[in-house]
Amino acid sequence: MEQGTQQHPDIEKVLLTEQEMRGIVEKLGEQISKDYAGKNPLIVAVLRGAFVFTADLMRTITTECEVDFMAISSYGDSVKSSGVVRIIKDLDTKIEDRDVIIAEDILDTGLTLSYLIKNLEARHPASISIAACLVKDVKGKHSAIKPKYVGAYVPDAFVVGYGLDYAEKYRNLSYVGILKPEVYS
Repeated sequence: MEQGTQQHPDIEKVLLTEQEMRGIVEKLGEQISKDYAGKNPLIVAVLRGAFVFTADLMRTITTECEVDFMAISSYGDSVKSSGVVRIIKDLDTKIEDRDVIIAEDILDTGLTLSYLIKNLEARHPASISIAACLVKDVKGKHSAIKPKYVGAYVPDAFVVGYGLDYAEKYRNLSYVGILKPEVYS
């Protein structure tokens, strides 16, 4: 942990420090800048979890790009997905013939993201790719979605920080950590 960064008492273990997160995002930004050089991709932040990642990612992208936001829900205040996906806030930008990069905070099963991609494909973008800050490494399971850009793989644990939350808490942590089970049990 960086000097002056205190580990929250509800965190069992820090997985990725603030400095490591910065390095991950810079690497993704470099790759996106190279892949979309001379283009103007639309970065779609999936709210609320991806807003921190998206803000940092955009600052590392050197090619022209724009941003818009969508809010979808399949969790509510629960730890498990309800299976029902709702669009709470839709895009303001028309995406027809645009290159779209969906900025996702964490990819688990990919079911919610699959729904979102189908929804966006119906709007006829030029392309859709996924930039996942984190991907859960679940033994014996593969996500329904394979992101083009992956920041880091994390264990199958309840992770928070860097925009990720539990019941709207911990988003402001500058690092990613595993939440103590007694907090959400």
